[in-house]
Amino acid sequence: MRLNLTLSILAVLAAPGVHAAPHADTLYSGGPIITMDDRQPNAEAIVVREGRIAFVGTGKAARAFSPDARQVDLHGQTLTPGFIDAHGHVSGVGLQALSANLLPAPDGEGNSIPALQKIMRDFRAHPSTPEGYKVLIGFGYDDSQLVEQRHPTRQDLDAIATDIPIILMHQSGHLGAYNSKALELAGINADTPNPPGGVIRREPGSNIPDGVLEESAHNLALAKLMPAMTLEQSLAMLEAGQALYMKYGYTTAQDGKTDAGTLQLLPLAAKAGKLKIDVVAYPDIEVALHNPAMQGPLYGLNYTDHFRIGGVKISLDGSPQGKTAWLSKPYYKVPEGEKPDYAGYPAFPDAKVNDLISQAWGHGWQVLAHANGDAAIDQLIHAVAAAEAAHPDKHLMPVLIHGQTLRRDQVAEIRKLGIFPSLFPMHTYYWGDWHRESVLGPERAENISPTRWVLDAGMKFTSHHDAPVVFPDSMRVLDATVNRVTRSGYVLGPDQRVTPEQAMKSITLWAAEQYSEQASKGSIEVGKRADLVVLSDNPLTIARPQLHTIKVLQTIKDGEVVYSAKPSP
Repeated sequence: MRLNLTLSILAVLAAPGVHAAPHADTLYSGGPIITMDDRQPNAEAIVVREGRIAFVGTGKAARAFSPDARQVDLHGQTLTPGFIDAHGHVSGVGLQALSANLLPAPDGEGNSIPALQKIMRDFRAHPSTPEGYKVLIGFGYDDSQLVEQRHPTRQDLDAIATDIPIILMHQSGHLGAYNSKALELAGINADTPNPPGGVIRREPGSNIPDGVLEESAHNLALAKLMPAMTLEQSLAMLEAGQALYMKYGYTTAQDGKTDAGTLQLLPLAAKAGKLKIDVVAYPDIEVALHNPAMQGPLYGLNYTDHFRIGGVKISLDGSPQGKTAWLSKPYYKVPEGEKPDYAGYPAFPDAKVNDLISQAWGHGWQVLAHANGDAAIDQLIHAVAAAEAAHPDKHLMPVLIHGQTLRRDQVAEIRKLGIFPSLFPMHTYYWGDWHRESVLGPERAENISPTRWVLDAGMKFTSHHDAPVVFPDSMRVLDATVNRVTRSGYVLGPDQRVTPEQAMKSITLWAAEQYSEQASKGSIEVGKRADLVVLSDNPLTIARPQLHTIKVLQTIKDGEVVYSAKPSP
């Protein structure tokens, strides 16, 4: 994102931070209270005082503890700890909010190429983009769910318009389809070579780009075509992303692989009081190595106006559903035009990965590593082992992001190295059938995001949504982690299923541990922050197939209601 940092910055910097005024205690009772604290799993009542949990226990004792507290009757609804985003891109959700919705059912209507074309034509006629946009962007098409079972080409997009650049972003975020005007403005033609770590797909029998760009080719083109935005527009976009997170009960959000512009924006948004929930940024590792913010007060475990920098992010490969993830064995059905042994490709060669991760280790930065394919996971394991050997005084907790094809033998390796697994079981619903039929085949697909293997090895895990890849829908995360049911109703990897309590911990207490914030978040315990969620049903007792039907009714951050599906009681 490029920001037009004008005099408006001065106004933002001059604005005071927003601090809640002291108020009376609040006593919650009248419904199940799930604490996620093994020593006291349930409670009749809690008392919130000055943004912290002050009491957990029986209703009678709570009223004696704070007789003048404001009473909140849950009316049988369930209170839980606030949800913690183990991996997502909150600023990217804001971009999604300003783009045409190309998602397939059940999240949209993008189920065929003619449907995509109609959505984009309607979007052009009734845009929701800020003034000054000179590009049409649609987000979320999924070739695996299109009737045609292919990516839209430049000809498909030219049928929408040729006078304005058009970009359709794949749901994975790792590919994009571009019309001829967009390719022209990005400087891509038949003579343009593939960039390192990316592919420009070509028309059969020629070098002419067909409009589909993979990985770094997509990222470079997108950076050239994204319009400059004013500070006000950028803040509005960020607030739109944050609002969606709060709607789904998240009280801590992540901005993974933060770019340089967004790393400027987030502290400004925090100082202006725009952040209502905590946001932890993990800048792109190559951005971080040259950014003074990584050495400043915003880096570390302490929040300033709900913002901090938690470490760095590196992407080692691409998307399994887009068939750009780096596997040790070929794809079950290789993409058209590829050789039978095609197994995806790395983002960086081994030497560069080793160097980047070693530099991060030397700075003492927590590393989040995107690795979907098992070959990419091998690369991460070797790089972390080398970094630990080179810096024996640094005891860090790197995080494996996604780990879709994590092998059983690799589970033992990541445990030995202290690599924390943040897995992506939502794939079982959204792309489980595609994995079985096209990406990995029936046998390998059974064990994507192997949560049970991790637990059996004595490790914890987190479960994430990777928004805007999918909506940050906490109950869909929970449902997929417990049930692993695909779109067609097939149970993908029944042996990898976990209990509702374990799944709840993966988005609360264990997620807090991933962030090293378990002393203040993740469970309802005395002294912890009053980050809470009110749910329509109890996720520990509702029938497991109904988990995704639970609604978030309220999101409470530091004792303040920041989202309500209905007026506050």
